[in-house]
Amino acid sequence: MHFREFLIVSDNLSKKNHYFNYSVAEYIGRALWLLAAGLFKCSPKFCFGFRRMLLRIFGAKIGKGTKIYPSVRIALPWNLEIGAKTCVGEKVNLYNLGKIQIGNSVTISQGAHLCGGTHDYTATENAECMPLIKGGIKISDGVWICADAFIGPKINIGAFSIVAARAVVTKDIGSEIIVGGNPAKFIKKRISD
Repeated sequence: MHFREFLIVSDNLSKKNHYFNYSVAEYIGRALWLLAAGLFKCSPKFCFGFRRMLLRIFGAKIGKGTKIYPSVRIALPWNLEIGAKTCVGEKVNLYNLGKIQIGNSVTISQGAHLCGGTHDYTATENAECMPLIKGGIKISDGVWICADAFIGPKINIGAFSIVAARAVVTKDIGSEIIVGGNPAKFIKKRISD
C-alpha cells in the first residue's frame, strides 16, 4: 500500500469510527510542532521574543509584550490567540484542541490547565473509543487564573475576574467576580461598590 492510499484509507476510517480525530494536515502540523517544541522548551527563560516568534511561525496570534515561559505546554499553536501584555506562567498546560483565546493583560499562574478538549462518554455506538469533543475557551481582558486552576472546554471567563488557586471551572464566569473551589463557585465581587 502506498502512502497516498494509506491517507485515503485513514480519512475513510476517520469518518466510520473515531480513531482518527484529526485531518492529515493536523497530524503533520502536530509532528512538526513536536520537533519545534524542543527549541521552545530549551530556550532560556528570558527569551520571550523567541518563543513568541516560534509560536507565530506555527500560526499562533500573540500580542506585543506577552511573556510565555519555556515550560508551558501548547498542543496546537495554530489554535492559540493571546493579547498584549499577558503572562503565561511556568508549567501551564494550554491543551487547545479547540481555539483558546486569551485577552490583554491576563495572568495565568503556574500549573494552570486550560483544557479545550474532552470525550463524549455518552457515545455507545463504538465502545472501544469515545469520540473527541473540541471546545474553545475564551478568557477576557484583565483576568487572573491562579495557580493550578483547571478551566474546562467551552468556557468563557468575563473581564477582570479571578479564578482562585486550584479552582475547577465547569461553567461560564461573569465579569469582575472571584470564583473558587471544585466546582468553582462565586466568592465575591472583585471590585467593591
